[in-house]
Amino acid sequence: MSVQISASDVNKLRQQTGAGMMDCKKALVEANGDFEAAVDYLRKKGAKVAASRQDRDSNEGVIIAKANADGKSGIVVEVNCETDFVAKNADFVAFAESVADAALANSPASLEELKALEIGGAKIADLLIEQTGKIGEKIDVSKFESVAADKVVAYIHGNYRLGVLVGLSADAAGAEEAGKDVAMQIAAMNPVAIDKDGVDTKTIERELEIAKEQIRAEGKPEEMVEKIAQGKLNKFYKENTLLNQEFVKDSSKSIAQFLDSVSKGLTVTAFKRVQLGA
Repeated sequence: MSVQISASDVNKLRQQTGAGMMDCKKALVEANGDFEAAVDYLRKKGAKVAASRQDRDSNEGVIIAKANADGKSGIVVEVNCETDFVAKNADFVAFAESVADAALANSPASLEELKALEIGGAKIADLLIEQTGKIGEKIDVSKFESVAADKVVAYIHGNYRLGVLVGLSADAAGAEEAGKDVAMQIAAMNPVAIDKDGVDTKTIERELEIAKEQIRAEGKPEEMVEKIAQGKLNKFYKENTLLNQEFVKDSSKSIAQFLDSVSKGLTVTAFKRVQLGA
């Protein structure tokens, strides 16, 4: 004897799961009206959808950057989907915000630990599968970064397309506003490190080799190559390391000089920059 499925039950299941009306009705029929079994049915359906989409590109999505209320730590996450249409959906953005909130509250040490966190009693890894089932696109969290400092400022640029965290050496007067300015600098100029000491050896060797080849191609004497190459390397540091870059808002100052003018000795201790799909 078939179980009668009421419209209110279908609507209730739809409200809880976000699945389509017909999918909810089918789930209740398959579960003989058992509400919890119907939820499990939809979750399994979601798992199948997720598995079939593992080879799909999910380069759209949103970047969420947040700092704690005390300004001592911050996180940035990239939550992906397949299309710009879904990325702009309010429910998808709200889900990404909930993932970011969980990361901010629990301070996971890695992306794997982040996915093991729970939201409303369910692991984020399972919720990603559920979201895939509801939306019909591959949904994933692909990047997670965190910063801890005396003052952390978070910044989101370009309608959730890019997120920046800046760690400052002190929570001084004006540090919040200065941190925003520095975050916008990082978003625009994409520095490779805080200063020259933070540039990895491989990058330095590559820049020197390129410089030397350029100098030799210009016909300069071999005895001058090393000296000129070092000059080019110093130019690289000025253009590509944060504290040495010209401040976009005031080119008469470097970022180091700008921060020092806000509060004596104020500097950047860490930063993270996450760009969608990069």
